[in-house]
Amino acid sequence: MRFLNQILTGDCVDVMRSLPEASIDAVFADPPYHLQLGRKTLYRPEDQTAARAVRDEWDNFESPAEYDEFTRAWLHEVQRVLKPDGTLWVIGSYHNIYRVGAAIQDMGFWILNDIVWVKTNPMPNFHGTRFTNAHETLIWAAPRKTGKYVFNYDTMKKLNGGKQMRSDWDIDICLGAERVKGSDGKSLHSTQKPADLMRRIILSSTRAGDVILDPFFGSGTTGAVARELSRNFIGIERESEYVAAARARIDAVIPADLSEIEVSGKREEIRVAFTELLDANLLYAGQTLVGLRGDRVIIGRDGSLSHAMYGRGSIHQMAAWIQHAAAFNGWVYWSAEKRDGSLVPIDELRKYVREGKKKLTININN
Repeated sequence: MRFLNQILTGDCVDVMRSLPEASIDAVFADPPYHLQLGRKTLYRPEDQTAARAVRDEWDNFESPAEYDEFTRAWLHEVQRVLKPDGTLWVIGSYHNIYRVGAAIQDMGFWILNDIVWVKTNPMPNFHGTRFTNAHETLIWAAPRKTGKYVFNYDTMKKLNGGKQMRSDWDIDICLGAERVKGSDGKSLHSTQKPADLMRRIILSSTRAGDVILDPFFGSGTTGAVARELSRNFIGIERESEYVAAARARIDAVIPADLSEIEVSGKREEIRVAFTELLDANLLYAGQTLVGLRGDRVIIGRDGSLSHAMYGRGSIHQMAAWIQHAAAFNGWVYWSAEKRDGSLVPIDELRKYVREGKKKLTININN
């Protein structure tokens, strides 16, 4: 694709119309929030310094109706360029996320999750008139209910210390050295998102080499993290000052070692049938398998297992029957008894077959 890893300058809707249909693997959208703050300046009560607020021209709309029309326009183009198995991420605050969410559902997207980004260091409510606004909401959606999509469950579990990743993410807001500065030394973009947030989004729902579109590119966080994680990006931004800063930022990125970050999901691994272990002479008919509870079964010529009490069944059926469970993964339950009496997990033997099939596939394709 000729736009790959480029920042395209212009209105997001107009530029997206130039992109091929069904060409994008994932979209991250950080649209204007339509905060409606007016011109009133907020001052910190402790020292009366002015607080940075979003009053940029690009966040101003005449009415909620105009904002809704704008939202439907860019979502329509997103829907057109997304692949059937791609996904859309949208982030927003209470000012706009419900309006955007309604449009997403009205247009036929299927919401997979809403994620709460919990800001561990939020800006305070200076005058004590409301709760401190300490979170933003992300919507993760697929183009249709029946479509397949990428979810790197095992990588997310690794990032979460071995536990299933939840839908509430505790991540610092963007401050300090991470914040992109303008020529005046102040923060360049009022709503720059933290790289840690973008890393989690990209690692959860894309693969290396995928194309990620950001129609509201801003200071380039999506592009910088995409390059770091060996993904491709297409950015769209109309403000020239943001474009220049984003390009410099992305050029300075050094790609990370993905082997230290990502985990291959079980569902993506090459399938191996139990009978293939017999065909490869890694197991033989009449050999004994020993279960985690010490149960013993005999391998039949057809790959079935026989048990004195439970009769015949597959490695999965037999593991479930013995444990009085509805289902169980036999690959992790059984070990093969070798002639010297030692045991080897059948899942280890499966890895030999899988590696051989992988090498064969590579040789054929090359």
